[in-house]
Amino acid sequence: MASPSASSLCIATLLLAIVSWATSASARNFYQDFDITWGDGRAQILNNGDLLTLSLDKASGSGFQSKNEYLFGKIDMQLKLVPGNSAGTVTAYYLSSKGSTWDEIDFEFLGNLSGDPYILHTNVFSQGKGNREQQFYLWFDPTADFHTYSILWNPQRIIFSVDGTPIREFKNAESIGVPFPKSQPMRIYSSLWNADDWATRGGLVKTDWTQAPFTASYRNFNADNACNWSSGSSSCTSSTSSSSDGNAWLSEELDSTSQERLKWVQSNYMIYNYCADAKRFPQGLPPECTMSRRHET
Repeated sequence: MASPSASSLCIATLLLAIVSWATSASARNFYQDFDITWGDGRAQILNNGDLLTLSLDKASGSGFQSKNEYLFGKIDMQLKLVPGNSAGTVTAYYLSSKGSTWDEIDFEFLGNLSGDPYILHTNVFSQGKGNREQQFYLWFDPTADFHTYSILWNPQRIIFSVDGTPIREFKNAESIGVPFPKSQPMRIYSSLWNADDWATRGGLVKTDWTQAPFTASYRNFNADNACNWSSGSSSCTSSTSSSSDGNAWLSEELDSTSQERLKWVQSNYMIYNYCADAKRFPQGLPPECTMSRRHET
């Protein structure tokens, strides 16, 4: 018969094993969710899958993609961008489908000279057509710490957010003939690469390779609120209720507080908006621009 102390030790060990199993079963990590796709060892998964880093040197950049495809979702990732003189580099983090009429939802971070702000470049492609750029400065140093960059993509709208603050909304305007990404599943991609022909001041500032390797870091990926696409079907069935707590994001929209925060960002930090670039569209602004102005007035 085991002594009381031995029994206690046995129970404690068993409880520890159960807790460890439950934690490992519920926690997500980069090994489970992503594949490193290129870079010859320049991309690394570290800290038991909690951290992923991409690096760029003169020979090559690096990148990864999600194992899963998604058709709608609320997706978060924390990024810490390349510090110091990152001019010429681009850290891209985006959703994209495949094919010649692909859909895509972009965050791109354009590197800078030390002390100058990063430019956050956003774009939306539908049916292979993009040209919907909005660019922003950030109200913090994105290289000093991790910040959360989020995409809410549901059948009615796409909302880009930074640390929970919406910076851009792209609404479904199919009613006036504008294609909207809603039928092609997309994977998550990220890459760190050299784009010094255009990224910094239109290509005037080149990459300083004495600063290499350049490194961007990723953690705390979350796609719990997303519809996984597999074998031609979605994990969100037709009977899935968007009104239930777990799926409220499927019909989520900006409330009045979020609308005010969006206006604050766009008034103070937006540096380019395709809907305000009449010279670029001499035949008239894209139709969704007229719709968004009508909604704002």
